[in-house]
Amino acid sequence: MNSSILTSNHHSSRARNLILLIGDGMGQAHRFAGQLFAAGREGRLAMDRLPYSGQMGTMCVDPSSFVTDSAAAATAIATGVKTCNGCVAIDPMGQERATILELAKASGRSTGLISTCQITDATPAAFAAHVPMRAAQSEIARQYIERARVDVILGGGAVHWYPDGQPLPPQLCWDAPWVGAGKEGDLVARARALGYEFVASEAELRDYLARHACGARPLLGLFAGQEFFVQAEEGLGAVYNPPVSLADMTDAAIKTLSANPEGFFLMVEESAIDRMAHRNNAPLMLKGVLELDRAVQVALEFARQSPDTLIVVTADHECGGLAVAGSLDQPYPYEPGGGLLDTLLAGEDGPFPVADSDYGFVVGWATTGHTSAPVPITASGPGAERLTGSIENTDLFDTLAEAMALTEAVARP
Repeated sequence: MNSSILTSNHHSSRARNLILLIGDGMGQAHRFAGQLFAAGREGRLAMDRLPYSGQMGTMCVDPSSFVTDSAAAATAIATGVKTCNGCVAIDPMGQERATILELAKASGRSTGLISTCQITDATPAAFAAHVPMRAAQSEIARQYIERARVDVILGGGAVHWYPDGQPLPPQLCWDAPWVGAGKEGDLVARARALGYEFVASEAELRDYLARHACGARPLLGLFAGQEFFVQAEEGLGAVYNPPVSLADMTDAAIKTLSANPEGFFLMVEESAIDRMAHRNNAPLMLKGVLELDRAVQVALEFARQSPDTLIVVTADHECGGLAVAGSLDQPYPYEPGGGLLDTLLAGEDGPFPVADSDYGFVVGWATTGHTSAPVPITASGPGAERLTGSIENTDLFDTLAEAMALTEAVARP
């Protein structure tokens, strides 16, 4: 890995802890729809009550498209370098780039990754692994525990941790009888040999916390064979009843990581927003936004007691080309006697109620894929004031590294 040097102004107020919350696929319209549904026209979600706000560009440098996938987007955030779609913490020349998680680990901090998707999927992978193609999920898992030595790993995708064809433990088969698809042997056994405690249910996670209040042992928690949900269009079998909530995983990770007096880095991803947007499934997309917002509330409660904590809420990219409109708006042009909104929007969903109101809203989808739209970013804590106006996703890396005083990436083989 190439060394890279980051300049720092060495602000007197340094972020000892960083909690980065990513709503996969969550654009401004997704957040606004969540606000209308849960908090109403005048209310605000917790993620939108943070004191600093801006917008972030997401375009990649893929020669075949300017629209990013999650691997390239997360790589830009994690390393400060734009790359090609599918690449995980590797630049367009094929060189590994140091990640913010690796820098935090080298500084003596503890580190954690959380996702409601496969924990080895593209977004979390870009913070703690280096592979040319995001599909190499077993290799990503191996790098988590053998190379990056991530202290807390919580999410789905257990099939990539067990050998190909091996039946998974019963508690991981709550939604389907999964068997392993791994290419790197039994990585759960390998994690245990490296000192990780393994949990596979909410009850086992609670028991871990009761026995290790001081965060004495690294933690691997896999709670589903694949994602925490079933992706589908509305009425075609889509389900999102997570085996462990994102808020509870966030709480468990913070309790474990905060035992380190040097501080910690934690990345939290809510992936149902993206997956349900791909299916133009607005009800479960909204559930994903609100699941993320509950995790933000957990992070904010911790920051009240630890003000040297930087909290950032953003997205890797926008998904669906979402638009929000009033369900009883008159057609344009406004003429007497106008009826229901004639949106002609692709895949229109709704109406949904606006909280504390007697009217509603509808949403429309322009695509089932990603777009190049900028995404909102909100933040609080040391360094948050730099995340205002218009920035690029690579600028976020610089801000996070400076806020945590991570001035140098150490070369690694």
